[in-house]
Amino acid sequence: MPIIKSAKKRVKVAKKAAVRNSKTKRSLKSALKAFTNAVAGGAKDAKKLESKAASELDKAAKKGLLHKNKVARKKSQLAKAAKSAGTVAAKPKAAAKKKPAAKKKK
Repeated sequence: MPIIKSAKKRVKVAKKAAVRNSKTKRSLKSALKAFTNAVAGGAKDAKKLESKAASELDKAAKKGLLHKNKVARKKSQLAKAAKSAGTVAAKPKAAAKKKPAAKKKK
């Protein structure tokens, strides 16, 4: 057990963070598992479960549990799996947006 006051505080803070991180990891794992089971089973609510899993991935990245590039890769894999399972219709390409004209300097 630490003797110095700041070290004692770090132990408390680390414990709280560990609990918070484990809750986030658990919800992420369950969301990913639910999505993969839905895709494998051909469930109709796979699109909803995909967005839930993507949301959980974003939360994990925001809290620093996962690197942002890993989250981007996982979300891409989710979308690919959903598309190959036929649960997501291809998005139509939107018309090209025009950029606003640049303001002239006086």
